[in-house]
Amino acid sequence: MIFNVVKQPVRAKYADEFPSLIADYIAASRAEPGNLFFDWCRSADDPNLWFLIEGFRDAEAGEAHVASEHFKAAMSEMPRLLAAAPESSTSRRQVTAGAA
Repeated sequence: MIFNVVKQPVRAKYADEFPSLIADYIAASRAEPGNLFFDWCRSADDPNLWFLIEGFRDAEAGEAHVASEHFKAAMSEMPRLLAAAPESSTSRRQVTAGAA
């Protein structure tokens, strides 16, 4: 499984409507065959900070996501919406039955 947490500092004028501005990207990403979850959370401390928490079945599914047209379209739109470059943390973990 590939697990990513991406910290997205959104420009203040877009922060409240951010999820609706990227709704097509969210829907298309969630519909990918290898997508396990694709969820956005707003920071409790900073109303202009959003976190993307995404999971993919395996490296191939993650690569397919990055190669998709909806990803490319979203990445071309993000500079207008974001106040700074996003920060990402990625984990690759083999999950087995009974693992804690």
